[in-house]
Amino acid sequence: MGEYEYLWTCVFFIYAAPPAVSVTLRVTLAAIMIFMITIGFLGNAIVCLIVYQKPAMRSAINLLLATLAFSDIMLSLLCMPFTAVTVATADWSFGSGFCRASIMLYWLFVLEGVSILLIISVDRFLIIVQRQDKLTPHRAKLLIAGSWVLSLCVSLPSVVGWRTGAAGIGGAWAPQCVLGYSDSLADRGYTVLLAVAVFFVPFAIMLYSYMCILNTRPPQIKVDMSFKTRAFTTILILFVGFSVCWLPHTVVSLLAVFSRKFYYSPLFYPISIGALWLSYLKTVFNPVIYCWRIRKFREACQEFIPKSCRLCPRVPGRSRRRVRPSNVYVCSETQSAV
Repeated sequence: MGEYEYLWTCVFFIYAAPPAVSVTLRVTLAAIMIFMITIGFLGNAIVCLIVYQKPAMRSAINLLLATLAFSDIMLSLLCMPFTAVTVATADWSFGSGFCRASIMLYWLFVLEGVSILLIISVDRFLIIVQRQDKLTPHRAKLLIAGSWVLSLCVSLPSVVGWRTGAAGIGGAWAPQCVLGYSDSLADRGYTVLLAVAVFFVPFAIMLYSYMCILNTRPPQIKVDMSFKTRAFTTILILFVGFSVCWLPHTVVSLLAVFSRKFYYSPLFYPISIGALWLSYLKTVFNPVIYCWRIRKFREACQEFIPKSCRLCPRVPGRSRRRVRPSNVYVCSETQSAV
């Protein structure tokens, strides 16, 4: 072992000690994460059930929303519980093999969710700005299949050829398995690819789409403005949530791979766990926004919740929806989102 490698080995054993976080705080954070898992799973499961059980709801946009919900469900079930256990015990107890697999699954479901949100945003741009309704249910299914294949191809290289880090595994102290520091140009290039695919390119395209929508003059589109504003505002809120939840995690992921000093520093654990929580918060954020903004989602929740568990009874006079013919896009998008 050379002098340089020996020096960094010593630094690693100094910095890789368990983080100075009390047991009470760790257990509290894990409990909150379990609550996030429950809310995210139940909320997104309702979205999927609505689309699955009601053929009338299987429009193109609803198929996309159901796929987005499904990716969040899988993230909640296959990634978040192991992170919660690791945070509570300060130790990764699931083996190095699953450590690599968990990284791939994490990026797979994240990439799929971002891809679907990007497709929805471009669809809104075409409808509102270009006055083109080109997204049919058949085309939506093709885009969904293509997005899964692309997400798998991009996330699969993270399984092999990488130094992984997690609590109790070689690398820095992290709340879950992460892509660790590497001197390899190939590893660094792959990290940049992930950052570009997950955040920078989708953010740029969605930002451009929403700016064009906001700059579209009302006379250019024959649509009920109150309906257009409410539908667009819902998608815009999802975009803002995506940006807030993913910018910190993207920056931390790049710093972890490119900066040895940051990756092995005592600050890596608290910073990474904060960024990771924000990224997981998106699985809870989406169904909450649906419940707040979309009446059909609230009514569907009423159907799935047992009557004995409802806090407020349904008002008889408002139990059925009123459809106003003016509340449709002129470009034939007659089916609203969930």
